[in-house]
Amino acid sequence: MFVLKKSVFIFAACLAALCAAAGGICGKVAKAQAAYTPTIVIDAGHGGIDAGIYGTASKTKESDINLAIAIYLKGYFADAGFNAVMTRKTQAGLYGLPVKGFKKRDMQKRKEIIEECGADMVISVHQNYSPQSSRRGSQIYYNPDSESGKLLAESIKNSIDVMDECVRETDVLAGDYYMLQCTESPSVIVECGFLSNKEDDGLLNNEDYRKSIAYAVFRGAVTYFA
Repeated sequence: MFVLKKSVFIFAACLAALCAAAGGICGKVAKAQAAYTPTIVIDAGHGGIDAGIYGTASKTKESDINLAIAIYLKGYFADAGFNAVMTRKTQAGLYGLPVKGFKKRDMQKRKEIIEECGADMVISVHQNYSPQSSRRGSQIYYNPDSESGKLLAESIKNSIDVMDECVRETDVLAGDYYMLQCTESPSVIVECGFLSNKEDDGLLNNEDYRKSIAYAVFRGAVTYFA
């Protein structure tokens, strides 16, 4: 399923710990996979003049929240020995000059990064909006033509669902989005919460919560590999 690369001991330990927690179901498969480390592309949605949505109370730009969570997520993967690559590392977009067609150029650049690094997994971080201000919680999308993408989405969803702050469990959803079409490897869009909801808006502007949800996404992704 994956183009697997370098040997790492931290990744082995990470898998071993997860397998132990799951009752040791991984066995020899985990030992084989532990000899390699996949390349994880972490995509912070929007950026630059494309702010995405704004917090209903905080007025914080979605693009800034996406980047903050993506940076924490990259740190967790890197510390565990994965090859972690970010598409967007700053508040700027990837489109060059902010002129006509910037959105298309921005998306094409993200795809180029994904292809050039040989991504084994793509996680795109976003925040949600609904005209119904009562809607809360995370939502995860996958490519409907990718069974591995669906399995990844479900693994991340299960990890987020056990968070203390999880207010509701949701089903993963198939989505026809550009970022889900950039690779044949499993890819997901993780909508971490609804900025149109005051409670979610407050959580997503809290650094401790950003770290927690980033770790939940990381834990779900590693569980998928295990």
